[in-house]
Amino acid sequence: MNDDPGSTSGPAHRTWWDRLGHLFSGEARNRDELLDELRAAQTNGLLSVDTLTMVEGAIKVTELSVDDVMVPRAQIVMIAAESTLPDILAAVVESGHSRFPVHGEDKDEILGILLAKDLLKFFGNGTDFDIRAILRPAVLIPESMRLNVLLAEFRLSRNHMALVVNEYGGVAGLITIEDVLEQIVGEIDDEHDDEEEPVLMYAQPGGDWLVSALTPIEDFNEQTGAAFSDEEYDTVGGLVTSEFGHLPEVDEEVAIDDYLFHVTQADDRRVQQFRVIRQAE
Repeated sequence: MNDDPGSTSGPAHRTWWDRLGHLFSGEARNRDELLDELRAAQTNGLLSVDTLTMVEGAIKVTELSVDDVMVPRAQIVMIAAESTLPDILAAVVESGHSRFPVHGEDKDEILGILLAKDLLKFFGNGTDFDIRAILRPAVLIPESMRLNVLLAEFRLSRNHMALVVNEYGGVAGLITIEDVLEQIVGEIDDEHDDEEEPVLMYAQPGGDWLVSALTPIEDFNEQTGAAFSDEEYDTVGGLVTSEFGHLPEVDEEVAIDDYLFHVTQADDRRVQQFRVIRQAE
């Protein structure tokens, strides 16, 4: 459905926008109340799930500080200023990053930022390699800086990365504009991110399973020894919802063959997770 308030008419729609307008126009706005209204709007189809997620993320950004999301010092790929060109190229290729902090005698002495593309000028023209000549200025920020403030600074300065320093001036971590944006729009994968298959089933100590509703029936059968058909439904959620005959709520349960499906997570749109118990024959 179109999220444009001008594209929908009707008393219910106007009532919701009136309430939302009241929240924005009030002298003292309540953030939790605002979020409740937005979530109700999404449930009623006035906002898409993606739009609601981004609004919640944008609000969350104002509450987080840099040290909540930064890459810790131990995971930063740094380059020593005395490194040879082949060593630097090896680090660039292995990491897949495009920007690298360059340090002097120790890792707290940051000399600048190396952009991988700036290395191209040293190929094929016989130019002597001097890493200091191509370094960009490093942006240093405190751990306590709010993410929304940092995002504004990134936009104004057109920087994409900043080094985080602690109260003693030492390097504590690193943060990129991507790290901030992911808090708003969710995970941003690129060609260098490892693709991990999500774990949809978890075996429990007592012999039960926690099963995502998105688990393919074929995978469920393979792990549990069941023999459910996947001709009509692809996922466990589709199979079990059909057996209920309605959209189940948390704590509802239904038995199918030798398995009891107990709903542990669900919302207004779909069931999300079950606890599955194999019943005695």
